[in-house]
Amino acid sequence: MPQRPPTAYGFVEWFRHGEYDRVQEAVAGMRAAGATYLRTHLSWAEYHVPGGEAWYDWLIPTLGREFDLLPCVHYTPPSLSRTGHSSGPPRRLKDYADFIDHVLTRYGEHFTHVEIWNEPNNLLDWDWREDHDWLLFCEMAGAAAWWIRERGWKPVLCGPSPFDPHWLDLIGQRGLLSLVSAVGFHGFPGTWDSEVASWRGYEAHLQEMREVLDRYNPAAEIWITEAGYATWRHDEAEQVERFRHVMAAPAARVYWYGWQDVPRKVPVQEGVYFDPRHYHLGVTDAEGRPKLLRRLLETQGADALQSLPDQIHSPNVARPAEPVVVIGGAGFIGSNLADELLRDGEEVIVFDSLSRPGVERNLAWLQRSHNSRLHGCIGDIRDASLVGEVVKGAKAVFHLAAQVAVTSSLVDPVHDFAVNAQGTLTVLEALRNHAPTTPLVFASTNKVYGALADIPVAEHGGRYLPSDSSLRAHGVDETRPLDFCTPYGCSKGAADQYVLDYGHSFGLRTAVLRMSCIYGPRQFGTEDQGWVAHFLIKAMKGESITVYGDGKQVRDILHVKDAVAAYRGVLADIDKVGGRAFNLGGGPFNAVSLQAVLAEIGMLIGKDVPFGREDWRTGDQFYFVADTRRLTEAVGWHARIGWRDGLRDLAQWVSEEMGLPLPEEPVRPRRMRA
Repeated sequence: MPQRPPTAYGFVEWFRHGEYDRVQEAVAGMRAAGATYLRTHLSWAEYHVPGGEAWYDWLIPTLGREFDLLPCVHYTPPSLSRTGHSSGPPRRLKDYADFIDHVLTRYGEHFTHVEIWNEPNNLLDWDWREDHDWLLFCEMAGAAAWWIRERGWKPVLCGPSPFDPHWLDLIGQRGLLSLVSAVGFHGFPGTWDSEVASWRGYEAHLQEMREVLDRYNPAAEIWITEAGYATWRHDEAEQVERFRHVMAAPAARVYWYGWQDVPRKVPVQEGVYFDPRHYHLGVTDAEGRPKLLRRLLETQGADALQSLPDQIHSPNVARPAEPVVVIGGAGFIGSNLADELLRDGEEVIVFDSLSRPGVERNLAWLQRSHNSRLHGCIGDIRDASLVGEVVKGAKAVFHLAAQVAVTSSLVDPVHDFAVNAQGTLTVLEALRNHAPTTPLVFASTNKVYGALADIPVAEHGGRYLPSDSSLRAHGVDETRPLDFCTPYGCSKGAADQYVLDYGHSFGLRTAVLRMSCIYGPRQFGTEDQGWVAHFLIKAMKGESITVYGDGKQVRDILHVKDAVAAYRGVLADIDKVGGRAFNLGGGPFNAVSLQAVLAEIGMLIGKDVPFGREDWRTGDQFYFVADTRRLTEAVGWHARIGWRDGLRDLAQWVSEEMGLPLPEEPVRPRRMRA
């Protein structure tokens, strides 16, 4: 049997009539993920509906230009079916072969193989109540296979689901196996195939399959034409593991099912959202967000997935005693916190979904620096089972994982809520049920105070300052009423309050830090979040910067080293400060306008920093400076790094990390351009 290149694989994706834009997006995405093959359906039934022929006239060439394409030809037109449904055998069995003949003539230049039907032992695909001994199927498929070979293409027999070697042997007795070049196998362990009852592993099942094929057609190849794992429980790391398993299987080809989740409103064979497993099989979610498997394929490639056991594993494997768990530990603040804990000799579990671009570099940095005491666990905080395992026996938990952008929350508030509010509740429940004495320090946000529209401000020296002298001197303190604004503010605010309440209601040892703008090394800032690093990176690359508003808004920026010190200080005094929330920011000492930051960046890089302006964004505050006196009184913390020194430190890291040069000595540019 020809050997499949170890990293060659493909996707299975069914495209619905008229999805022109989605096809283009999927093609680009699958190519970026390194796919070689693509299996898609060419519905006999859909071809004959109005517009069906034109749809396939566009679809098949479009896909065939980019991939080694395998069309799966199935579904009887209801008008030709013995049951009146697309799963019924055609009344005239030869009609199927005639249609395939038409397909070969019209589209044959775009593929070399044709798949005959799909899952004939699945009642939803082939109504075997009309064909209990599969004689009709074998006659129909046999005629099609013979004609495909006669015309110079290669027939592939569809895979049964579930796999049944006795069914396959029956098909061999009927002579069908002798006519095909390859036979498909479908395997969905942990999703459709029960690992308690029926599933025994790819190697065992494919060996059974090989034994049957050797009796009837030793030259026939085994293709895994469908393998997948549904992430309806938010267990994306498990999807990665299942992909790794199938890539190691002894098959000539592997097709992963599938590229994108089915939108909830779209009906599948059983109906609309009849079973959630149907709707979460993609490596991309229904809104287009890449899941972990897709991100790893795009950034590391299929070959690198085989070297991931130290990054993706069950927390039960080589679990340290009393680790500190940093949830969101590959992120900006989390990786800096994990680094300091590891330097002090702690065993650390970094739990992260790697959903934010750049954070995989932070995880790799931690691994290079602290290999033996760092324990990576890639997963989603909505995966209750995995979170429960991670926190068992932990010495402490820092929860910094979140959907972090206000703008993203306005685009998809449901996802924002699911990660920030539901995810935090999952962490709290895991602690309550598995580690009720383990302390938790939670990363909240100053956005819980809202837009602060009731605070009168006026422009002074190119920046907005409050009219109230006390606010100018100290900033906004924790007595400020909560006023959730934007979906992000609501979801983080709900999480903030849940963390405090679980301390009061269930006796958990919890504390909350409501953060202002944190910046520093290991921050891969974007326009939506991490604006200090975003401005600096853009400027060092010579790219234009967009300022929302007039740039006179004031923020108290805090270097990440000071932020880490605060988190550790709160943990050290958790029994004294438990059940309380504290502001965490640079305070008046580090209060600065956006324009002032841009001017300082210009000095650091020795040239003008061009920027454009756009309208204010929803929820933007004219002024926010945190009053951190409560935190200072409680744990003795205060900010030590001035914002200019901190910005210089960040610039040095960006220069080293991204290879962007800095002048030897800071030079103040002539002017700043807007």
